[in-house]
Amino acid sequence: MPEGAVCAPESPGATAGAAFPSRGSVLAFDFGLKRIGVAVGELDLQLAHPLMTVPGEPKAQRFERIEALAREWAPVLLVVGVPSSQGEADHPMARPCRRFGAELGARTGLRVVFVDETLTSAAAGADLAEAGLRGRRHKPLLDPVAAQRILETFFASL
Repeated sequence: MPEGAVCAPESPGATAGAAFPSRGSVLAFDFGLKRIGVAVGELDLQLAHPLMTVPGEPKAQRFERIEALAREWAPVLLVVGVPSSQGEADHPMARPCRRFGAELGARTGLRVVFVDETLTSAAAGADLAEAGLRGRRHKPLLDPVAAQRILETFFASL
């Protein structure tokens, strides 16, 4: 998947190529096995903000928290980052990210869009270091800022 690419949606009732809404909240996710970074943004403003980190396990509690966020923010769309490989084989985390997105769409009934997240964690780390947050102080913020970068990539593709 090329940098900045937006993949076809993979959620119930969604169709590839369907137009995105022009207004409403969007939740974005930087999926990891240990933690999931979450960011929120508005389609009409195309601004993204880091929101929180959801612990990765146990799975039932993770999805309870994410479903609560979906009720709270009432998004019209969900965005999930998927890493791409430079070679022909998928990145090892690509399949778990897509599975997470598919389950997210099934649980919420919302359209899920996959976006290339390559190097978003590195960019988020650089952003935090530039803000003077390093080491232990930046670790809890890294995943939500990476999710913010994923959402910014999506907005740039519109």
